[in-house]
Amino acid sequence: MSPSSASRARHSAEDDKARLRALNERISSQETAFELALQADSNDLAVVVEDPAELDGLTPGEISAAAAAAEARGRAGSHLLTLVLPTAHPHLASLTDRDLRRRLSEAQRGRGSRGGAHDTRAIALDILRLRAERARLLGFDNHAAVVTADNTAGTPKAVRSLLERLAVPAARNARAEQDAMSDLAGFPVEPWDWAFYAERLRSARYDVDLAALRPWFEAERVLRDGVFFAAGRLYGLTFEERPDLPGYHPDVRVFEVRRDGVPVGLYLLDLYTRDTKRGGAWMSSFVTRCDLLGIETSVVVNNLNVPKPAAGEATLLTWDETRTLFHEFGHALHGLLARATYPKLAGTAVFRDFVEYPSQVNEMWVLWPEVLASYAVHHETGEPIPAEVVDRLRAAETFNEGFATSEYLAAALIDLAWHELGPDEVPTDPAAVAEVEQRVLAAAGLDNPAVPPRYSTPYFAHSLSSGYASAYYSYIWSEVLDADTVAWFRDNGGLTRANGEQYLRHVIGIGGTRDPLESYEEWRGRPAPIEPLLARRGLA
Repeated sequence: MSPSSASRARHSAEDDKARLRALNERISSQETAFELALQADSNDLAVVVEDPAELDGLTPGEISAAAAAAEARGRAGSHLLTLVLPTAHPHLASLTDRDLRRRLSEAQRGRGSRGGAHDTRAIALDILRLRAERARLLGFDNHAAVVTADNTAGTPKAVRSLLERLAVPAARNARAEQDAMSDLAGFPVEPWDWAFYAERLRSARYDVDLAALRPWFEAERVLRDGVFFAAGRLYGLTFEERPDLPGYHPDVRVFEVRRDGVPVGLYLLDLYTRDTKRGGAWMSSFVTRCDLLGIETSVVVNNLNVPKPAAGEATLLTWDETRTLFHEFGHALHGLLARATYPKLAGTAVFRDFVEYPSQVNEMWVLWPEVLASYAVHHETGEPIPAEVVDRLRAAETFNEGFATSEYLAAALIDLAWHELGPDEVPTDPAAVAEVEQRVLAAAGLDNPAVPPRYSTPYFAHSLSSGYASAYYSYIWSEVLDADTVAWFRDNGGLTRANGEQYLRHVIGIGGTRDPLESYEEWRGRPAPIEPLLARRGLA
């Protein structure tokens, strides 16, 4: 190479590096802008209820939380239903007033797409275009190829194959569920009707009313006698609350965590929703233990968005919130117990399509007999949850899975499709967002108006601001391993320290220091089959 050619090559490389830095900065800035606009629009769209009679079906705690939210906004005497991140709001299962259900559902689905200062669609398209341009600069066809290359899936094609394989039976099951609910309702169910009539159908078929079970899911009992109890039995962990250590908000609680008496870190819990807090539920690491830097303890936090009741009233969790707390605590365990030499490989720094696996496994303890007997106690009477109710809960585990799987797959396919586009293929008109989504859903057979995606692009924070860009598929990808692992625990004695040590050694203790699938197959002696997942979701 001549001196002039070498000089041009150096300049080209430097130009590419400068462009990459500029792209990363712009993407980061726009992801923050997306999150802020979404939060602002979610606050603006919170549903005001003037007539308390419209709140029929909600619990006293939920009603008091709505009153407190209204008062905090300067609307004393009214009630305010704040919005949550997924499309389906938990109150839709309980509210008897159909028009209020419609208003709440439409508010949920309207976020980020109304025009004006808080419309997120143009920001979303800019993020997608910038990510696609960065992928080309890095030598990939698109952003999905970049992400899957560094995950266990390997390629977008492998991801699409799994999602489309599951879409057909999921859509079929959802249609059957829809027919049954429409028969029960006496009219075609709309998106705001689904959860309401699903609970009535569940009750009719299995005699299980999830809303009526909330008195058995008091938050403090769930935390200490459920989540912490299971972790103690499996890993020898203890949790001591430290009120002398202030959190970043008055609602944040701090616990010192020890394993067999040895400190392993701090666990923070930020349970309640507030206007300045983004929606959803998640885990974050503030400090990660690693040998290179001599850091022996971790600091992790779990965030949920549970409505905060009035002072002196118990915080009663929904069934879904209870599962979510166990799920997010699985991430927390991963962050607390993983160990590595280098910070880059420590804690939950694993493949994105593997990171959900430990959290999904931790959900199994929600209904595990020893754990359930420990925490599921009526908060007023002290009575344990009736055994026959638990039996019916287990019998109903595949109920409504057609809907749940369809709404999830729809979101995962939307996320994947956007990130399979090249920079010149991303539309520039915000109105095109809905058109693209509709094409994606129709191609997969998931274009059922009564079953909207769990997240739509204008409020798809997982994809556009929370690190799951073209990786939202990872939940169900990880669930293949999860379902197989649950079967292993059941076959090997369940909640024992010996089982916890095996799982710690091969899964959550290794961080990113080993190929996770190699470690998994070394432990199990084979790859994870898909059949347990199909059976769990009623898709076999």
